[in-house]
Amino acid sequence: MTEKPTSGRGQRELRVRVKTAKGRKLSSTLWLERQLNDPYVIRAKKEGYRGRAAYKIIDLDDRYGFLKPGARVVDLGCAPGGWCQVAVVRVNALGQNPKKPVGTVLGIDLQEVEPIAGAELHQLDFLDDDADALVKGWLGGRADVVMSDMAAAASGHKATDHLRIVALVEAALAFAFDVLEDDGTFVAKVLAGGAENEMQALLKKNFRKVANVKPPASRADSSEKFVVAMGFRGRQLQAAAEAEDED
Repeated sequence: MTEKPTSGRGQRELRVRVKTAKGRKLSSTLWLERQLNDPYVIRAKKEGYRGRAAYKIIDLDDRYGFLKPGARVVDLGCAPGGWCQVAVVRVNALGQNPKKPVGTVLGIDLQEVEPIAGAELHQLDFLDDDADALVKGWLGGRADVVMSDMAAAASGHKATDHLRIVALVEAALAFAFDVLEDDGTFVAKVLAGGAENEMQALLKKNFRKVANVKPPASRADSSEKFVVAMGFRGRQLQAAAEAEDED
């Protein structure tokens, strides 16, 4: 690797240049170079977060305030754990502020995740038939927040990848319908495209407020955005519909 200095207003900045190694594709070299020079990657390393994605949930919570002290949070597809790290502090899961209620952070992922102080981590496929029952058992009740930064494996075909991530978010939403407390919040990564129109309609029907946001930490060339759905009322609507049918 070589470093190329650039001058600023009295400040010397360094940009890391990555030489193409034997056997490494150009695309991999460019990705590595972007990672090494990404300000959020650099900041995450300095501040002890496991990835730049931590700043996405920080921004979303700063705007909408769903990670409240005492909240019970489920993080779907939590690896490597950056969102859990943020949630642990904000819901007071370690009880560091004795004047505020203590929350719970539950992270689940297909792969094993390195322990995070204050978070309970489980290796589990949330699509399993008994996943919702297991999660409610671990929480001792329903969740106040279900959040997901999951993305389907990329195929390289933009339209296919968009459909895959929409399907994944829809599955996460179905899971949230089962485990969310009334007035709870659902947060998930989606890709801007158009195939998510039905999902947006479903969100607006089952939540009181739905926002679509692109946090500053999302790369400018990425089509990702995040949906923040607050005030879950789906269970109330279902109960009202059932009561109407009985009448």
